[in-house]
Amino acid sequence: MTVDIPKILPSKVAVLPHHGNNNHTNPAASHPNYVKIVEVGPRDGLQNEKTIVPTPTKISLINKLSSTGLRVIEAGAFVSPKWVPQMSDTPQILVHLDKHPTPAVAAAGADGIMYPYLVPNIQGLRRALELGTTNLKEIAIFASASEGFSQRNINCSIAESLVRFRHVLDLAKEKGIRVRGYISMVISCPYDGPTPPAVVADVTQKLLDMGCYEISLGDTNGSGTPATVSALLTTLTSKPYLIPVNKLACHFHDTYNQALVNSMAALYHGIRVFDSSVAGLGGCPYSKGATGNVSTEDLVYFLEGIGFHTGVDLERVSEVGEWISNELGRKNGSKVGPALLTRRRAELEKEKEKERAHHEAEIKL
Repeated sequence: MTVDIPKILPSKVAVLPHHGNNNHTNPAASHPNYVKIVEVGPRDGLQNEKTIVPTPTKISLINKLSSTGLRVIEAGAFVSPKWVPQMSDTPQILVHLDKHPTPAVAAAGADGIMYPYLVPNIQGLRRALELGTTNLKEIAIFASASEGFSQRNINCSIAESLVRFRHVLDLAKEKGIRVRGYISMVISCPYDGPTPPAVVADVTQKLLDMGCYEISLGDTNGSGTPATVSALLTTLTSKPYLIPVNKLACHFHDTYNQALVNSMAALYHGIRVFDSSVAGLGGCPYSKGATGNVSTEDLVYFLEGIGFHTGVDLERVSEVGEWISNELGRKNGSKVGPALLTRRRAELEKEKEKERAHHEAEIKL
């Protein structure tokens, strides 16, 4: 498929409509070319780290990200500690954020920043509710478009998972909690091969019918290309499915360095919500070879560079990416972040040299 780039780019003459789902306070969302970024670093980004990340470090990461302009930050997961030990301290994180809201939350108001938590089943949701906090406003469930991946990831078939999620959504609705749905392996699966778009459409429609307000389409192993992403979105938004584009988001992994061009293809189809992870953190424990999510820094630079508005401070989020990479002792997965910070530091050094030279000249006088 040939993508007409000029049709994607915003302009003063033809402003693209805003399709995001933003029910909470966010001045940036009023911009006509706003694109919402869902930061998944603290959960999806860290869950695959082999060394357990200390709880204070996770909380610091969330607090730092909260000061960058991001308005949705996935904070943890109520999953089995046996299978995902990295997320075993999610209850402590939820309680901490309830008792000690970040300065950014206090400044923006109670609904200014959303901190969703991944919940695999009714037991996970009940664990979260038992904590008695007031800040559990949104959760996420995760299904698969691949039977092989569903069995390995959540130990049940796609059909069985949907039955489980029905109970989760019913309880969440009763408690006034919003639910976002994830679908994994929407392009291809390491166990089952290429994923038929019709299967993705079917699972998407069922999750929407259950009450999910938005479905994030996950290219979990990063195998997508603009052609396969376009084919998928065409299927979902065309007859017989006709799924509204404002109910969809995209979640691209950058395994084959295709995440940004795939985002361009998604923009062409009207997608205005994207998931990303600071410093490109992430991977998938059940998909060998899958590298991190597209980095938040790279995505912001890309989107702002073609005329969209994210409300995210690129320099601040780049500093967070550098900090967490150092904390984890790993290479920063962003290309933009390190380049930007190196340039800024060089500029600051030049300014200091000018000031020193000026000061020395004044002394001589």
